[in-house]
Amino acid sequence: MSSTDTNIKCACECGATTFAANGTPLFRLICHCSICQRFNDAPFADVAVFRAKDVDTPSKDSVRYERWRPPPNIRRGTCVSCGAPAIELFHPPLLPKLTIVPVRNIGQHEILPEPSAHIFYESRLVDVADDLPKYQGYWSSQLLFGRLLMRA
Repeated sequence: MSSTDTNIKCACECGATTFAANGTPLFRLICHCSICQRFNDAPFADVAVFRAKDVDTPSKDSVRYERWRPPPNIRRGTCVSCGAPAIELFHPPLLPKLTIVPVRNIGQHEILPEPSAHIFYESRLVDVADDLPKYQGYWSSQLLFGRLLMRA
């Protein structure tokens, strides 16, 4: 399926922040880093990674963006109405611009790829019993992200 075959509707929990992805995700990860835990108010974040050019970002008045820790240069956006995670913008130097969407915000789960791995697993709050690879440590997790991006 090419990146233009699918128009995926995305929305926050309350539905006030809406946007669309015009293609399928490059890959999907489960992140256990402490920032994702705090941002998502959950033990981990199940996220889909898209090319930024394939996502029509929500209107600026519906999302509040914050940088939780530079680097990396991820702007994490929450809905101004409900405060739930809506979208994340990742524009790393020398790499393609990416948009990260919490899987719970994606309307068509059937188009999602299976998660590739768990990253930052050493920070986990709960053990996850699945057969996915579990990467621990900053460099191991970042290298996996880079490898998945290069394959996509």
